[in-house]
Amino acid sequence: MAQQAHSIGIDQDKAPLIADLKHHHTGHGHRAGSETWTCAFAPNRSYFAWSSGNRLVRLVPWDHVRNTIGIDTNSEQNHHQNEDNRMFNDGHGLKTIDCGDIVWAVAFGSSVPERARKNIHIHYTRFHCGSSEELVLATGLSSGRIKTWDIHKGEILHYLIDHKEVIRDLSFAPDGSLMLVSASRDKTLKVWDLNDDGNMAITLKGHPKWVFGCCFSPDTKLLVSVGSNKSIILWKVNNLPKDIVLWKRLDGHYNDVVGCKFSPDGALLATCSWDTRIILWDPYTAKILRSFGHVYPPPSPIFAGGANDTWVRDVAFSPDGSHIASIADDKYIRFWSLFDTELPEQVAIIPNGLCCAYSPGGGVLAAGTRNGNVFFFAAPMKVQKLQHLCRIAIRRMLPFTPKIDKLFIPKSLKEYLMYKE
Repeated sequence: MAQQAHSIGIDQDKAPLIADLKHHHTGHGHRAGSETWTCAFAPNRSYFAWSSGNRLVRLVPWDHVRNTIGIDTNSEQNHHQNEDNRMFNDGHGLKTIDCGDIVWAVAFGSSVPERARKNIHIHYTRFHCGSSEELVLATGLSSGRIKTWDIHKGEILHYLIDHKEVIRDLSFAPDGSLMLVSASRDKTLKVWDLNDDGNMAITLKGHPKWVFGCCFSPDTKLLVSVGSNKSIILWKVNNLPKDIVLWKRLDGHYNDVVGCKFSPDGALLATCSWDTRIILWDPYTAKILRSFGHVYPPPSPIFAGGANDTWVRDVAFSPDGSHIASIADDKYIRFWSLFDTELPEQVAIIPNGLCCAYSPGGGVLAAGTRNGNVFFFAAPMKVQKLQHLCRIAIRRMLPFTPKIDKLFIPKSLKEYLMYKE
């Protein structure tokens, strides 16, 4: 298990802060309703979006060349409102969308599949956002409603109504189909087909209580959802949007599970929990490969299953598959190397952190806080070994672990491809 807060001292490498976005409001400290519950980067590297409290979602241009925000945060903000009273533009690229309710989840969807982003453009959706790529922003609200937006015009594209409680997470299928999955406190997930005027295709039931998070695998063959009562469910996606079945339940956490992310090759699943741990799974065998602990010595299951000061709030996988980032209540962001679980490679101090997300290039981690601010830290990046790059390439083609086990190759190579080293 990894050592935590008291072992993180002056000798621990610190991730440098490269930029921040401050939420301007009267008063000091945290106010209810001002939280940044969620943040996301556009897959085409054009924007960064975050919920900044008071019903607002803000978008800033992302400079993928310099790997930082594309506006001057010190510039004077003179907001200009569009005609339908939903979007404001400050004249420097910062856009603000008034969603009409507290925003708990944001997600970008694109008509360009992740695997084909660099060389093809698909143009088949019913609505047009003014570019060769259909880029949609979905926002999940405390009322249980979902709104999708044309971020260029600030207009609502869809108004999705069927959930009964807070929308806790949103995830678009990475295949360019613009299928959206929503996770809610009403114990369900729902799949929405934005190409069919946003119609709800199927409701997925299986969680005993709140659903906190959801995520598609890179090949869109699996969907994972996590929630209260230590619940982790893997859903098999036979055919979107309606043929999705409950496949497996994963058992290993001692407290509510609040975040989940697949590795870029789809071979690994990371889940984070209020039990102070991140667990790395093989989703196809349901086996625990390793655990990243945030408390040393490791807490007992009884302590981990209750209130503690080190709830892990969110987890993110680096785009090159070499690092995992976590944000916890002990005021630390930790960057874990996939090849070493003993101590984090780097840390950053961030009080009241709630969410985190890697930039598409992988060099920056964005972290949102309870007071509506976002901080951008330089994430550790190294030129990866050729064997790791080859493993990523092979597992992208063969994410299903039992197929690896049937290959006529040495046992040691099989274990390496299955991340058992």
